[in-house]
Amino acid sequence: MRRIVQLSLLALAVGASACSTPDLVHPTENLPYAGVRFINAVPDSAGSFGLDFRFVDLLESNAHFRISFRNSPGTVGTPAQNVSTAIQYKGARDGSRNFRIFLDDTLQSVASTVLVDQTVSLTKLHNYTAMLWGNARSSGTDKMKLDFWDEDVTAPATGKVKLRAINATANAIDVYTFVATPFATPPATPTWAAVPAFSRTTYVEVDAGAYNYSAANAGGAATSLIATTPALIGALPTCSGVIPCPPGGQPDIEAAPGTGVPGSAVSGIVFPANSNNSKAAQFSTAGVVFVWDKRPPRTCDPLC
Repeated sequence: MRRIVQLSLLALAVGASACSTPDLVHPTENLPYAGVRFINAVPDSAGSFGLDFRFVDLLESNAHFRISFRNSPGTVGTPAQNVSTAIQYKGARDGSRNFRIFLDDTLQSVASTVLVDQTVSLTKLHNYTAMLWGNARSSGTDKMKLDFWDEDVTAPATGKVKLRAINATANAIDVYTFVATPFATPPATPTWAAVPAFSRTTYVEVDAGAYNYSAANAGGAATSLIATTPALIGALPTCSGVIPCPPGGQPDIEAAPGTGVPGSAVSGIVFPANSNNSKAAQFSTAGVVFVWDKRPPRTCDPLC
């Protein structure tokens, strides 16, 4: 009986101590994250469900599963704008990081096949692109390779956006970008001429608005490779149903990056057609899809 009383008194003492302790704030760690996106531009090889990209040194959220050739292209908005719906930046801890790219398949013997094993250095708050392109079945100049680069895009001037082209084909191409009007045609001179295979252009800075892209093999007719295609236009912020937000307004919906939203940077990726007898997603012709590289600045107060 004495032991029970002693234990009861101890419990009461602990409870009283807990009740008398003021509320404590336990700050969460502000983890040093970068952003990484993976683009599958390999037209001749894949598992049944594409490719998997994931970091293997730490257990964390950054993994890109079942990424098919061209990253699941789709359309958004009116007019229809071609985008790769599976291209997105995902958080990754900074520092020296190791990742692998696997075939994605239900067969273990296939899914365990490693295409790339690479270590990179990530810097907090920087965004990076991991681009796997070229042909896995080739040993020539068009053989598969991985390029990994920092998307260190400087902010456009007021009222401007930045546009770029990425050539994921094995040939040099001319890329045209021009203001989208009902009867717009490509200019006589390409915006980016003779863009080398497996490379990206510098940015051009233009007024925010609707734009088209088209492409040709270097020196060819302006639309011989890619017909006129509307670029990702984005959406301005909304304040209680008002677009755009009035000065000082606090948006209900933040801006979506695109060529029509000042402060954005957008890339048009020119993909090749798929190879025959491949598990890569099937596209019989070359095509262009759009991704945002830089978001516009947020318009809300500093606390948001």
